[in-house]
Amino acid sequence: MTGASDLITSTDVLLTKEEVLNDYRIACESREVSMIGRKDVFMGRANFGVFGDGKELAQIAMSKVFRKGDFRSGYYRDQTFLAAVGGLNWQQFFAQLYAHPDINHDPFSAGRSMNAHYGNRWIDDKGEWLNQTELYNTVSDVSSTAGQMPRSIGLAYASKLFRENPDLQYLTKFSRNGNEVCFATIGDASTSQGMFFESINAAGVLQIPVIFSVWDDGYGISVPIEYQTTKSSISEALAGFQRKNGSNGIEIIVARAWNYTELIEAYQQAARYARDQHVPVLVHVIEVTQQLGHSTSGSHERYKSKKRLDFEHEFDCNLHLKEWILSNGYATEEEIKEVETKAKDTAKKSRNAAWTAYRESIRPDIETAIQLLKKAATESKHATAIAKLREELEHTENAVRREIICLVKKALVMMRQEAGLAKKEIISWLEKVAAENKDRFNTHLLSEYPTSPMYVKGIAPEYDERSTDLSGHEIINHYFDLLLSRDPRVFALGEDVGKIGDVNQGFAGLQEKYGEIRVTDAGIRETTIIGQGIGAAMRGLRPIVEIQYFDYIYYALATLTDDLASLRYRTVGGQLAPLIIRTRGHRLEGIWHSGSPMSAMLGSLRGIHVLVPRNFVQAAGFYNTILKGDDPALIIECLNGYRIKEKMPKNLSEICVPLGVPETLKKGEDITIVTYGSMCRIVMEAANQLTQVGIHAEVIDVQSLLPFDINHSIVESIKKTNRVIFADEDVPGGASAFMMQQVLDIQQAYRWLDSAPKAIAAQAHRPAYAADGDYFSKPSAETIFDAVYKMMHEARPKEFPDLYK
Repeated sequence: MTGASDLITSTDVLLTKEEVLNDYRIACESREVSMIGRKDVFMGRANFGVFGDGKELAQIAMSKVFRKGDFRSGYYRDQTFLAAVGGLNWQQFFAQLYAHPDINHDPFSAGRSMNAHYGNRWIDDKGEWLNQTELYNTVSDVSSTAGQMPRSIGLAYASKLFRENPDLQYLTKFSRNGNEVCFATIGDASTSQGMFFESINAAGVLQIPVIFSVWDDGYGISVPIEYQTTKSSISEALAGFQRKNGSNGIEIIVARAWNYTELIEAYQQAARYARDQHVPVLVHVIEVTQQLGHSTSGSHERYKSKKRLDFEHEFDCNLHLKEWILSNGYATEEEIKEVETKAKDTAKKSRNAAWTAYRESIRPDIETAIQLLKKAATESKHATAIAKLREELEHTENAVRREIICLVKKALVMMRQEAGLAKKEIISWLEKVAAENKDRFNTHLLSEYPTSPMYVKGIAPEYDERSTDLSGHEIINHYFDLLLSRDPRVFALGEDVGKIGDVNQGFAGLQEKYGEIRVTDAGIRETTIIGQGIGAAMRGLRPIVEIQYFDYIYYALATLTDDLASLRYRTVGGQLAPLIIRTRGHRLEGIWHSGSPMSAMLGSLRGIHVLVPRNFVQAAGFYNTILKGDDPALIIECLNGYRIKEKMPKNLSEICVPLGVPETLKKGEDITIVTYGSMCRIVMEAANQLTQVGIHAEVIDVQSLLPFDINHSIVESIKKTNRVIFADEDVPGGASAFMMQQVLDIQQAYRWLDSAPKAIAAQAHRPAYAADGDYFSKPSAETIFDAVYKMMHEARPKEFPDLYK
């Protein structure tokens, strides 16, 4: 470990006057916008503010070794760094603070993220990748503490793949021989999170070019470091990870946040390790101050002692830089004063320009609404009340769109029994602004470009006389062999995926054939397995990462929902990570190996396709479809299907299953049964038994839950049968209820029902072990048979007498 006392003196760093004064300018501007931004929140111009005061110097030092092609994976304190590398101007800073919903003003999130959440755009207006090696790349920030750490592993791991796999050399938009470094930043309190420790361990094992910067200001909001970190020092707590005597591990460097040259040398040293040797580095920046407190949610004077508050002032990094500049003769007092004055002026002008632009964007709606209300008052019998609404709007200071629309809708309610031109104009305007605000706030959950997998056409499997019956694991193994042979961007990663070819033999023999760089084992670390995939997918690769059993996905759920699922949305389509998460689920054995937690996925993973193939030919078709597109997907293979025989199609590598298109497995006219995954076999068994007693069920496999039946084909079946059951093996009120809502509510299928719809699910508890445990925990063929028969008995009792009387 390199400590602060071991670092250099000021004479060891060669800096020009121009560079030093530019650094001071950035530091002063950054501090000034933080102070103005805080005031703006208290004045009501913004809802919340979090800023990077006290971290200016460390971030300027980090920016000096950040190169085009590198990636920042940071958090919401890094405004100075972004400004230093040209990724942020101060008008954009304020535009995001005010939540200006325009990508031209807030290019990071168009008002969708709170302030200080940054990210550059990686794709053009057709959805095609830009050249990342020509960009200073920043992954869109997340608020969840340590949530940026898992993807940092993947961003750095991609550099390792680009350097070590010669077949990737053609991907010149994404790498120059793996020279790119990931710069991950985090606050010291957030290093207590498991995601951080898991990421440090993974980096040490993998030996990848990532620099973890810890901004250590001694607090996690109000909680001091002695409650957060062993030994009150993350560098000391992680000392066992330090490389020694040729071992793997990480390098650890400590530097003080107020010491300009110490920080510069620390980052120069860190960059040499990471970029040249692919050695991960922890830069522990200590003695960080926080002049404005944690955020605008309260004052730090509530919980910091006078001694600590005095320290915040005494060790202000900007003051120390000023003193260093003067004492080393880089500038005079007059030159320093000029920099400070210009910085204040720049900050004020940026703030005023951003505020003016934001208010101007809303002004047309205010003016139109006022005119509509004036006209309505002249026509309506509720003239006095509508006039009061107009006056309220005219006197509302800095009205936002919500307030404008609410007042106009109140007038519309008053006019509900009236007719006239004013009412028609109000309705027309409300429809217009609804469309505009949908575009502002409700777009880009998934790809909206021509590259979307939703545009991939279906290609059916083809069979001939040579098509043989093989076990499911043999079919998927053959598919992955073909895939790896044709696309060098694809690699597979997960627990037991490599040497033994995964626990169900989907990759059997493929590590030996394609090498460890393509088919790779990972430790038991689900969160960073997902992060490894996310980061690599962000850099143009096509990883297939495995969660060994579906039940284990909860370990990685925070990363999946906070980062991957929201990535498109929070960047307004500017960033993507087309990751495939492969897992196996549904029924097998016991509490932790036979779950089907679909409702958790449906509620958490909007922004990720959730695909549920019933067999392995269909699974191959889904893999092909997703790989032709640019969205992430969770593909859940049937855990109990690997030994079931299927016919091998002759076009396995070309099959594509379209997303959101159900398949009818059996025709019938008495009742529609909607299901998916492993339940397809159970429902088909029950349907065949029902046929023997004169009930002809139509069985529909939805195939994908997200998206769900985009052509509304299920309602067409219900128009014929007039009865429906939704069956799955999730908990009650889970995916079966989701399917029911989609069909009865969205597709309006209730209009054609002659019997009450029914949802069949597993028991509320987790599945019990062994054959009897499964039978009494999850739906069986008998469960389906009884439910259908009961429904038919209610409809036609003479034809189908009660079974249990």
